[in-house]
Amino acid sequence: METFFARYRNLVVLLAVLVVQILGLAMQVHQTDSGRMSMDRHDGRGVRLLRLWAEALVSPPERIFHATSQGIAGLWENYIDLRHVREQNRQLAQTVDRLRLEQAALLEDARQGQRLQGLLHFQEKYIYKTLAAQIIGTSGSPQSHVVYLDKGAAEGLARDMAVITPDGIVGKVREVFPHSAQVLLMNDQTSGAGVILETTRIRGILRGNAAGQPQVVNIMADNRIKPGEKVLTAGGDEIYPRGLPVGVVEKVVPDPERDSYIHVIVKPAVALDRLDEVLVITSTEPRFPPEQQQDMATSETLKGAEVQAEEAQKKASEIMAERLPGLIDPKLPPEQQPLLDSTPPPPVAHTPLPTHPDRFTPGADPAPESSTGNATSQSPNTPQRRNP
Repeated sequence: METFFARYRNLVVLLAVLVVQILGLAMQVHQTDSGRMSMDRHDGRGVRLLRLWAEALVSPPERIFHATSQGIAGLWENYIDLRHVREQNRQLAQTVDRLRLEQAALLEDARQGQRLQGLLHFQEKYIYKTLAAQIIGTSGSPQSHVVYLDKGAAEGLARDMAVITPDGIVGKVREVFPHSAQVLLMNDQTSGAGVILETTRIRGILRGNAAGQPQVVNIMADNRIKPGEKVLTAGGDEIYPRGLPVGVVEKVVPDPERDSYIHVIVKPAVALDRLDEVLVITSTEPRFPPEQQQDMATSETLKGAEVQAEEAQKKASEIMAERLPGLIDPKLPPEQQPLLDSTPPPPVAHTPLPTHPDRFTPGADPAPESSTGNATSQSPNTPQRRNP
């Protein structure tokens, strides 16, 4: 059996010769940058045709291999290795949520610190003794306007104590428990407070209406009442001290039950639906700053010294009166006693004559003889005459 090479020897040799010639030509031919073929060996700017063929032969498998490796690497990085990335993303998401909650808590603490700072500043300067309390709950009913405090009877709270903020009044304590208290807001229908309009000086009673708005009732129609006028506490209800801000006049509406009366709708000075911290007036006895207390103590000391001096003077007068009983007439009232009589003496009707002659003033005339007639005044140089 003939072999393949023996049968196709001539063809194989021809193909080999052709391949050799082609390779030789490929090594001699250069392709320039413009794309034309050149046989110039000294032209170093071109690329050998053999190299181009080799590149065309090797590039497709290389591209296939590179694309396959890139796909495998992408599959590994974007799918297989993403199991840890997903876990890291979940942990990072939890951290972000926790940091957001902490940021919100810190922001709320900062706002609360600012509110408490303003509350403490007002409490230090306010003339009455107050107790700071925090709102811990509400009634939950739109018809009942009450809130609950975290202070109670154990901290000194009692019924009908006024509840205020630095902006104005809030309400009054209605019920007291050992460690909590219920506050009736001023916009409740069952509340009441004596108020006065700042400009017109008109007095009325403040209470809430059905819509939860505070209004001043029992006021006769008056054209002087205008929106924007301030409303203050009058102090006659013995709950709220005088002069505390209540709000401003929002509008005036007629009284539906009485023709000649009106209702003054008041815009509260305090946001009653956003209360956090309040002050409860526990004592209406005025208290003063340390400087004023020191000045008052000094004044009391000086006043006491003056009182003591007056008492000492009075006691000395009594002792003097006891030592001189002859100068006091028991039949006369105290204001007419000689020692206490400050009226001037009566004037003299005529100038009294001297009893003895003036012997010392030059040029003075000797005084007349005494009315007794027993002796005669003479000059000191005149000799006396003797009777025989």
